[in-house]
Amino acid sequence: MGNVTASPLGQAAHDLSLWGLFLQADWVVKAVMVGLLLASVWVWAIVFEKTTALRRAKREADAFEDRFWSGGSLDELHAREGEEPSHPLAAVFGAGMREWKRSAGRGLGSELAVTGMKERVERAMSVAIGREMERLERWMVFLATVGSAAPFVGLFGTVWGIMNSFSAIAGMQNTSLAVVAPGIAEALFATAIGLIAAIPATIAYNKFASDFGRFAARLEAFAAEFSAILSRQSEATAEPARGGRVGQPVAE
Repeated sequence: MGNVTASPLGQAAHDLSLWGLFLQADWVVKAVMVGLLLASVWVWAIVFEKTTALRRAKREADAFEDRFWSGGSLDELHAREGEEPSHPLAAVFGAGMREWKRSAGRGLGSELAVTGMKERVERAMSVAIGREMERLERWMVFLATVGSAAPFVGLFGTVWGIMNSFSAIAGMQNTSLAVVAPGIAEALFATAIGLIAAIPATIAYNKFASDFGRFAARLEAFAAEFSAILSRQSEATAEPARGGRVGQPVAE
């Protein structure tokens, strides 16, 4: 029994703190724990960044829509916000305005030209929406990966730790609870850290996926309304609608 107390497995029984379990674990289990802890820290960094970015995008979108529907000039609004957009909604507006100006510069004297202009504007805004959403959704794949893979990585550390524990127990030929429990606790600690990383990642991914989906729908709705405004003005005047007033219907 004196030899058992002197062995690493026996010493573990005297230090069942989290730090003690980590220090006494096998190097493979330690590597798993460190990797999962780093992944957990990165998950929380992403959660903070995405929460801040989404709130800012919604706030700036609200302010932009107020300016858009205030009845100001399209050209002035484009010069002020669309040339160098600082938020997704302004980027979608700028893409539509640039394509509309290029099409209007070539003339809109026929119904076919107006139809082609509308299609090009819608396509330009659709590309802008995809680009802005891709930027907002950056690192979402990492959240999904951690949420799905972290429990299995932790389970690998647990299985490895249990294998080592059983090997040590067989070598000492002692199966008392005081000898078995510390090794099992070390192994299960890896699974616990895997769950600590996976649960917030899964919750955050589902929350952000829903929020980003609603924000993408908002951008698409704005693009459809803006395209309809440009189409009505172009059809009514058959000329470049430069300086048109937003929200003021054109007599047909």
